[in-house]
Amino acid sequence: MKIIVSGGGTGGHIYPALTLIDAIKNKRPDAEFLYVGTERGLEADIVPKAGINFTALKLEGGLERRFTLANISRAANAVWSIKRASDVIKDFKPNAVVGTGGYVCGPILLAASLMKVPTLIQEQNAVAGVTNKILSKFVDRIAVGTRDALKNFPAAKTVYTGNPIRAEVLAAERDDGLKEFGFTADKPIVLISGGSRGARSINDAMIGVLKTAAIKNSAQFLHVTGKGEFDAVTKKLAGVLGAPNIKVFPYLYNMPRAMAMADLAVFRAGATGLAELTARGVPAILIPYPYAAENHQEFNARALVEAGAARMILNRDLTTEILSATLDELLTSPETLKRMAAASLSLGKPNAADEIADLILQMT
Repeated sequence: MKIIVSGGGTGGHIYPALTLIDAIKNKRPDAEFLYVGTERGLEADIVPKAGINFTALKLEGGLERRFTLANISRAANAVWSIKRASDVIKDFKPNAVVGTGGYVCGPILLAASLMKVPTLIQEQNAVAGVTNKILSKFVDRIAVGTRDALKNFPAAKTVYTGNPIRAEVLAAERDDGLKEFGFTADKPIVLISGGSRGARSINDAMIGVLKTAAIKNSAQFLHVTGKGEFDAVTKKLAGVLGAPNIKVFPYLYNMPRAMAMADLAVFRAGATGLAELTARGVPAILIPYPYAAENHQEFNARALVEAGAARMILNRDLTTEILSATLDELLTSPETLKRMAAASLSLGKPNAADEIADLILQMT
């Protein structure tokens, strides 16, 4: 059993791919994998460290959604990449090729389809990316992470599975999180994260929130700033960081334990993060990244808001006052948080990776 997996650019494409690899390994320990990415994407660092064979296609970037001179060069490069992808497929001889997003998926999935190798794409967002929209005309199966995404693809080959969830997210225990981060069980815990790189707008709004929270001491806050923002944030919080209910980190290597103990999250609305929150049943205040392609984060967030699992504050509206008022409203109403938690859990698809793995194996 040989399988090529491709996904690149961001962790939101890479980590679901790695989770699918683990799910397939559990079902087929004999499976051999080759990961196809780019030289410059995060996958070039993350995938080899995970012990998975990796090869890179040289790509100049994805096509822009308008005519530009750069698109001409990129289109020519993409044609060459399909030839290179065909060579990779001939050499590896996969039983199936799987893509989890990013423009690197285009050449390898298209080449596989033209060579009659079974193919599957996994779309995480409510609004499909350009690459997956094109590939949907060629691939054999499509697994979508949200019900809203079903309308973007041909019904006959599209399945709503949810997004792959790391096993450690589901296995983490609340008590382990409390112990690791030094919090107590008698006060609500808020987890704040703008993603692996951080979000300046969220960090700025949280400064005033944390200063007030340190005085009131009625809730506990675990704030992940992103490595690039950490120094600036901690400098502004110099008089607050000693408070026992305030913890600030540049990055969390154990986000699953943080999620396990959280009573409320303040997050961006990336598909992977939302999949993990709903698998754990964590209510959220969502601030969608305003520059995401096709504004897909806002659509991701709206699905949770409509289900009663989250509140949304648009990035342009985000201030300390608005965020503080929303936090106060939810943290002082345990019944509201309980209803939101139940709604969040109802949206979760903890077995998504296994379902997608089954679809892949059924094609081989």
